[in-house]
Amino acid sequence: MKYKDALKNAKEKCIKAGVGDQAPLFLLLEITEKEAHNLYMEYEEEIEDSMLEEYNQKVERLLTGEPLDHILGYSYFYGYRFAVDDRVLIPRPETEELVANVLSAYDDHFASQQATVIDVGSGSGAIAISLKLEETNLQVSASDISEDAVDVASMNAKNLGADVTFLVGNMLDPFIENNYQVDILVSNPPYIPKDEQMEQSVVGYEPHLALFGGDDGLRFYREIFEKAHLVIKEKSILAFEMGYDQKETLTNEAKKYFKDDRIEVYKDMSGKDRMLFIYHNC
Repeated sequence: MKYKDALKNAKEKCIKAGVGDQAPLFLLLEITEKEAHNLYMEYEEEIEDSMLEEYNQKVERLLTGEPLDHILGYSYFYGYRFAVDDRVLIPRPETEELVANVLSAYDDHFASQQATVIDVGSGSGAIAISLKLEETNLQVSASDISEDAVDVASMNAKNLGADVTFLVGNMLDPFIENNYQVDILVSNPPYIPKDEQMEQSVVGYEPHLALFGGDDGLRFYREIFEKAHLVIKEKSILAFEMGYDQKETLTNEAKKYFKDDRIEVYKDMSGKDRMLFIYHNC
C-alpha cells in the first residue's frame, strides 16, 4: 500500500468515528520517522509492511478515542519532550503561557536573583521542569498527591536534565511539613466542576484527580489560598491557571485571603481569561 492510501484510509476511519482527521498524519510521521515535506515527496511510494501494520494498529486505538499523546507516549511542552501516559494529565498549550508569564514575573520582580519556586499539583512535571530549564536561577520543587504522577515527573526531569525536587503529598502539605519558604508559588490545579460534561478522550483516559475541582471547580484554589501564608515569603508571587469562565469567582476568592495585594488576571493568546496572579507585597 502507498503512503497516501494508508493515510487516506486512516483519515476516513477517524472522520467516520468522530475523532477528527489530524491525528493520522502525526501518527504516520512518527512511525515512519519522516518530516512532513519528506512524506509528501514519497506519497506514491510503498509503505513497508511492518510500518503499515504498526500504523493500522495505532489507528485502531485512535478510533476508540484514546489521545494521540498516549499512543505516541509523549507530548511536547515549551519545546521539550515529556513522557505522558494515563498516570498524568497531558500538558495543554495554554499552560505554556502560564510558564511564560511566571518567567516574566520573575524577571520583573527578582531580576536575576536566586528564587525558590514550588509547583503545586505537578502531574507530568511540565511546569516545574520547563521553569528550571528556562531559568537556572530558579530552585524548583514540585508536589503531587499521586505517587504514579511523581514517578512520571521524576523520569521526565531525569530525561531532560532538570534539577527539580519532587515530593508526594496533597497540595501544599509536603512543603509545609518540610518548612519551605518560597518566592514563587505556581499551580495548575484541577479546576473543572464535577458535573461538567467532558469529551470521552479526556475523561476516559486521563486521571480524574487531575481534572475535577469539586462542585464549582475552585476547591483546590481555596486549599492553597488558606495555607499559602505558611510557605510564601514576605514578598512573593502566586500564579495559577484557571478556567476561562472563572475570573470573577476566583478573583473574589483570592481577595478573601489577599485583600491588600494586587491581583491580576491575564488572557491567553485566544483572548480568554486563563491566568490569575497574586503579587504579595510586590
